[in-house]
Amino acid sequence: MTDQTTPQDPTTQQPEPKQPADDLDPPGRTGEMSQEPDHGESTYTGSGRLDGKRALITGGDSGIGRAVAIAFAREGADVAISYLPEEEEDARTTARWVEDAGRKVALLPGDIRDESVCRQIVEDTVAQLGGLDVLVNNAAYQMSQDDGLLGITTEQLDRVLKTNVYALFWITQAAVPHLPRGGAIINTSSIQATDPSPQLLDYATTKAAILNFTQGLAQQLAPEGIRVNAVAPGPIWTPLIPATLPDEKVEQFGAETPLGRAGQPAELAPAYVFFASQESSYITGDRIGVTGGRLV
Repeated sequence: MTDQTTPQDPTTQQPEPKQPADDLDPPGRTGEMSQEPDHGESTYTGSGRLDGKRALITGGDSGIGRAVAIAFAREGADVAISYLPEEEEDARTTARWVEDAGRKVALLPGDIRDESVCRQIVEDTVAQLGGLDVLVNNAAYQMSQDDGLLGITTEQLDRVLKTNVYALFWITQAAVPHLPRGGAIINTSSIQATDPSPQLLDYATTKAAILNFTQGLAQQLAPEGIRVNAVAPGPIWTPLIPATLPDEKVEQFGAETPLGRAGQPAELAPAYVFFASQESSYITGDRIGVTGGRLV
């Protein structure tokens, strides 16, 4: 849980994001941000809800993935983190937080656009952690295009689809045979799945595919005792945002939500813990929206 002993105003409890968009190269590194996200480093307090679990988190080096890794570790889980090799520094920072919680961590660099990498990170997770109970498909890539459809190159489309959808299929295919009854798969969809932004057309399309994948796979795996759910974030402050959006979009990021601000990764982590724990044992094929009040 997020430790907040006194009530806070949800409209003001986090600062407005500030970061020149052209200061970061995609997908962005946490250490290069002038205003780093809150991953729950000083606020998340565990209560043993995932004791003994083994989890694989893709994109676990930064942003939402780091917040989930910290929360899972403090809830008692060992964690494997998949990330791009160029994100090594961020990944090692996440690993230190996991180890500080007294849990084992496995660092698994590699580009998941490669099918062989996807299958290998699952095998390495099982080998290093001794098994796999929870899979979090979280890694994603986006690039804003003011020209909409006509601005999306084949190179960009290929990167977005392979990172967000192909890898999801390959990793899940490799993971399912290792998941026990009671295992869980949690996919990161987005509010973009149902409320797409024109400048993120390719990204939004993949997030809709992830939601559909979640609902279909949940039905397929229910007889095996494996639950499949999704978290649908709204505007969340991560390195990917200033690295892939123009300055004017970064300045207004999250302002259109009813709560009037961007969310922080720490505010999503409890949703992933819920879906990974026994507290959600009668929920599959569903999603939780963490959107600052925007409807999903």
